[in-house]
Amino acid sequence: MQSPTEASSASLAATIGTRGSPLALAQAHEVRRRLAAAHGVTEDSFPIREIKTSGDAIQDRPLYEAGGKGLFTKEIEQALLAGRIDLAVHSAKDVPTFLPDGLSLSSWLPREDPRDVFISFKAGSLSELPAGASVGSSSPRRRALIAKLRPDLKLVSIRGNVETRLRKLENGEADATILALAGLKRLGLQDKATAILDPHEFLPAAGQGAIAIETRRDDERINTLVAAIDDKDTEAAVAAERGFLALLDGSCRTPIAAHAIVDGERLRFRGLIVSPDGREAYETAREGVRSDAAMLGADAARELRERAGEKFFTMFAGA
Repeated sequence: MQSPTEASSASLAATIGTRGSPLALAQAHEVRRRLAAAHGVTEDSFPIREIKTSGDAIQDRPLYEAGGKGLFTKEIEQALLAGRIDLAVHSAKDVPTFLPDGLSLSSWLPREDPRDVFISFKAGSLSELPAGASVGSSSPRRRALIAKLRPDLKLVSIRGNVETRLRKLENGEADATILALAGLKRLGLQDKATAILDPHEFLPAAGQGAIAIETRRDDERINTLVAAIDDKDTEAAVAAERGFLALLDGSCRTPIAAHAIVDGERLRFRGLIVSPDGREAYETAREGVRSDAAMLGADAARELRERAGEKFFTMFAGA
């Protein structure tokens, strides 16, 4: 017969699904620690199951050439729908704008620093790189912003997890690269950053720095469990950013940047779309109450869509 404590622990148990990269595992372990602390149980109550995704398997080309967003979440979501896991942990910027039926983003961890960082062994900043130097990135947003700021630089494709990209930089496959500060901090590698990029000049990706927890919409037990660690400021900020993406066809191919800041009951939002060559860019901003977060992002997207014209969005087909 179970003791009351054992019965309580069993009712709180849940399997966490995640990718197997060091960063993804660090994020899953952070979720596990927070859940255990919030519910007064041991971390063993939340076993972690690693799931290989299509995005992990594809290493020979940019992800937008293989289908874009969803490649880091599809297999994890399939496991969630099948009941093999109880909750999924994602980097928010990897999650497609529209989720499979029956799933929802039900909880968010406090957001880490969303800024990008410049990393190089040859220059102290992006502006200090000599003309013709190579910058490694496979992100359409980062490549477009680099091209906008420094059209004289050479862009090369670098794929892989954080450690792999740092190793490729050390091996001379590029003179510099751009990575998310949040990922470096979660891995204890923030000292690798040469310079932090000003978000007014280098606007982050929507959801960057945020950890999202995805669950089955009708699973009341799990949704109640994860609600205990939900950060409402992060939820509101990312709602604005994803609202912006939703009206701009925010695929992995489209250079789109978005960032919202929540201050009490107010929310400030900036959104940007850039052509792949960096020559054409449209930016806007919104401010309002946090309860209107998604609406503010969507309204900003409508403005940019009208200003840029539909031709702007068709150019990506051959980008």
